[in-house]
Amino acid sequence: MNSTNDTSFQLARLTRSDIQGLIELSASVGWDYDQFEIETVMQVGTIFGHKNSEGTLVSSAAIIPYESKLASIGMVIVSSQCRGLGLGREVTEACIKATLEDTTLMLIATDEGRPLYERLGFAAVERIHKHLCDDYKEPESIPSMDVTIEELRSNDFRQLVQLDEGAMGVRRSRFLKQRTTQANQSLVAKDKAGNVIGYGLSILGPIHLIIGPIVAPNHEIACLILDRLACQHKGKLRMDVPSGHHTFLQHLQRRGFTEVNTPPVMVKQSAYEPRRNGTLFAIAAQVFG
Repeated sequence: MNSTNDTSFQLARLTRSDIQGLIELSASVGWDYDQFEIETVMQVGTIFGHKNSEGTLVSSAAIIPYESKLASIGMVIVSSQCRGLGLGREVTEACIKATLEDTTLMLIATDEGRPLYERLGFAAVERIHKHLCDDYKEPESIPSMDVTIEELRSNDFRQLVQLDEGAMGVRRSRFLKQRTTQANQSLVAKDKAGNVIGYGLSILGPIHLIIGPIVAPNHEIACLILDRLACQHKGKLRMDVPSGHHTFLQHLQRRGFTEVNTPPVMVKQSAYEPRRNGTLFAIAAQVFG
């Protein structure tokens, strides 16, 4: 098998029947996608992949379109036995072709994948700071602020979507509806008047409690949300933080987080350029941008 034209490789849109294959493929490269995460991706996007002649999944890539002219590509994986055959390019191109021509595409690249994405027209625009924590250090005291941290209620959701749209530069109501359903915790920060001014989610994965998104007007409120999401968890945590939040990153270090990687955010531009307002302190996960 030395060519992607070999009939033993079949590229197709994946379905729920492929979830176990996706779990095994992601585990083979050290990633920890589980059934719930993959189901969320399938609910809000499309996953493509190659299967060999035995029906084993050997590649994957997901495309997640948002309500504005922006889509995120992620979960780009090729089995180690099938690298160098062009499968990564073909499955990524399938994602690109599944979007409208005027859509801006974004992804978070691995070092191995970056040359491919550059050949496909992507350019790096910033970096994400990937942080892991084995033992979260609870704060000795909580600063006094005119803010309350509460569990998300149904009548808060509209304001949450609006906050997220300002932070991301794109409306993501379908994704957020699914993500809050999946979440271990969904919290909102409210001011004295009861207005939602920030929010944060945590997702319980097979290895880590994933913290994010966190959207807040400043790093102090982002820290309050983080502490509430993380303090009761006895185990490993993960956060992916956009560039530009130096004080917040210092807070993570005091809480026991260590920066382990800074992968580039890459964009393939169209006429539409999302405008973010600087309030995004943690992303949901790299697949969602």
